[in-house]
Amino acid sequence: MHELSVAMGIVRIAEDELAKSSAQGIELIELEIGDLAGIELDSLEYVWEAAVKGTALETAEKKIHRIGGRGVCLDCDEEFELEQHFDSCPNCNSFLKQILQGKELRVKALQVF
Repeated sequence: MHELSVAMGIVRIAEDELAKSSAQGIELIELEIGDLAGIELDSLEYVWEAAVKGTALETAEKKIHRIGGRGVCLDCDEEFELEQHFDSCPNCNSFLKQILQGKELRVKALQVF
């Protein structure tokens, strides 16, 4: 379950940023997670409480912004939505594509007090 290590990495990022500021704590953390990032959101929710216990994020609100997958076909230049990495182009059925978005995994914002 790599979601625990992802959650712990998020905690580390948040605490590092908090240490750089004169703030006392974190009220809100906003995350961007792409649908193609390989993160199971249910699993992340499951491990979140254990990962943040005793940290600056323990009482913080968490907001997750999901980013849908998009790709462009390298054969016909069609841009299309991706639900899975292996989806083919809906125009020409080619599997050659560049992923434009959906692999994101980042801390978008921290609101501190």
